[in-house]
Amino acid sequence: MAEEQQNGCTSSDCAGCAHVGSCSSKPQDLREPANPFSKIKKVIAVVSGKGGVGKSLVTASLARMMREQGFQVGILDADVTGPSIPKMYGIHEKAKGDEAGIFPCEAKDGTRIMSVNLLLENESDPVIWRGPVIAGVVTQFWTDVMWGELDYLFVDMPPGTGDVPLTVFQSLPVDGVVIVTSPQDLVQMIVKKAFNMAKAMNIPVLGIVENYSYLVCPDCGKQISVFGVSHVDQAAEELGIPVLGKMPIDARLAEAVENEKFHEISNEYLKAAVNQI
Repeated sequence: MAEEQQNGCTSSDCAGCAHVGSCSSKPQDLREPANPFSKIKKVIAVVSGKGGVGKSLVTASLARMMREQGFQVGILDADVTGPSIPKMYGIHEKAKGDEAGIFPCEAKDGTRIMSVNLLLENESDPVIWRGPVIAGVVTQFWTDVMWGELDYLFVDMPPGTGDVPLTVFQSLPVDGVVIVTSPQDLVQMIVKKAFNMAKAMNIPVLGIVENYSYLVCPDCGKQISVFGVSHVDQAAEELGIPVLGKMPIDARLAEAVENEKFHEISNEYLKAAVNQI
């Protein structure tokens, strides 16, 4: 509270401004306007408290399933230092633009995609930028990209609760968050971090997706808990949010990623997630 008073804050909850500059009793609206040539109905952020849980796989799966249902869908790849979405869809050309903005690239199934890899001269070049610069690029993917008419824009977030997630939550009109995790002992703490950040920013958490939940033996059909017993149900119950799906280690999905043909796949493990969204 002392820090809040020093910053001029008279509210007991100043998460809306995150102590950026000074704050008042009413959280400041920092949302940026979308490009004039964008008309987006819903923005869904896919987040994780840590890396390596398959967040991009879940993002692409949700987008793909919505596309199969006939919705107009886009993916904003906010994981600037580790972009993987374009390659999953086999997109290697560079994004083009004009004085009105940048055109997203389009996958073979019609999914519109914007990623830093579509702007680099060489897609294997590392992105060695500081946090504020990366956050600025993500904001430009919202303000400068001409998304057109979309029913859903999925935002593939970088792991953690740093600059980029904060920028997305403050700058974009995010309608809901999907948390991605894995069945490990740290899951409850990691999920809580992502949940509490979304809650602090007044953004609804739609639920949790657990990846790497199990492996199905190809001979006997038995489910094997490769990464240990799942704790996701307990974590979800404690936070009062639903489990939207438990994804196994599925060679079919892995092959679609490696062969850059995610536009041909359907992930039936996330049907509940699609219904919730």
